[in-house]
Amino acid sequence: MPLQFNPVKIFAGTGTKELASKIAEEYGKPLGNVTLSKFSDGEFQPSFDESVRGCDVFLVQSTYQPSDNLMELLLMVDAARRASAHYITAVVPYYGLARQDRKDKPRVAIGAKLVANLLKAAGIHRIMTMDLHAAQIQGFFDIPVDHLDASVIFVPYIKSLGLENLTIASPDMGGSYRARTFAKFFNAEVIICDKRRLRANEIEAMSIIGDVTGQDIVLIDDICDTAGTLAKAAALIMENGARSVRAVCTHPVLSGKAYETIENSALEELIVTDTIPLKQESPKIRQLSTAKLFAKAIASVNEYGSISELFKV
Repeated sequence: MPLQFNPVKIFAGTGTKELASKIAEEYGKPLGNVTLSKFSDGEFQPSFDESVRGCDVFLVQSTYQPSDNLMELLLMVDAARRASAHYITAVVPYYGLARQDRKDKPRVAIGAKLVANLLKAAGIHRIMTMDLHAAQIQGFFDIPVDHLDASVIFVPYIKSLGLENLTIASPDMGGSYRARTFAKFFNAEVIICDKRRLRANEIEAMSIIGDVTGQDIVLIDDICDTAGTLAKAAALIMENGARSVRAVCTHPVLSGKAYETIENSALEELIVTDTIPLKQESPKIRQLSTAKLFAKAIASVNEYGSISELFKV
């Protein structure tokens, strides 16, 4: 007896509407209609303008700041559950609070685990995300996690540049595993920028482990927040004799003076995805779309196909 697939409906939160529209277009279905009602005190209530009964519902919303994005997603999940959706998948391209994945000092919250608990309590059956700050955050969930890898988007672009002396770099020790994994696609060497922080978003000192002389350096990171680390790493790399330096970051948080910092840096370009919408254009920032990858993943979930096939470059 052939498998019976449930109808798919894709809805967008207000924080990721443009990406959700592209995902729906790639999937071949119109984006579902959601109304967000607002009260004068700032309270809001999302509601679906069409039936979701018996459907596989995919709710697309990155949980970057402000925290309203997370709350809106939770309310959408609750609404879908109460409307008798068959299966609810939270599509969270950027999983906010992922940097709070452990107790690195006394008396602090583990925000990444709290968000996982909230999403599960709201009623999701599955979560789909991309390039978590720490891959082990998948273990915070007791439901299936589809952890998509943006390297399948970045690698073809880097190859298209035709860099003669490509070397992959990590802007800090914590990202060395990510850089080594990326380097395997090019059979390239890896160098590491060792940084020491006074506090969050404030670097005390940085040094390079490895030789960058005459190399075309590509820095690999998952999040670009203030861009201070990337700018300092790029300057240090060029001072040590590199031929060029650019950076690849999946999630363009880009807070504070990040755009100004990037434009005044030694970076030739910063390559990002659209998991978070850009606040403004910049001649040094190139944005690549994740829509096709998420659309394929949604099809695989609905049709009980393999997600791992999507990781092949």
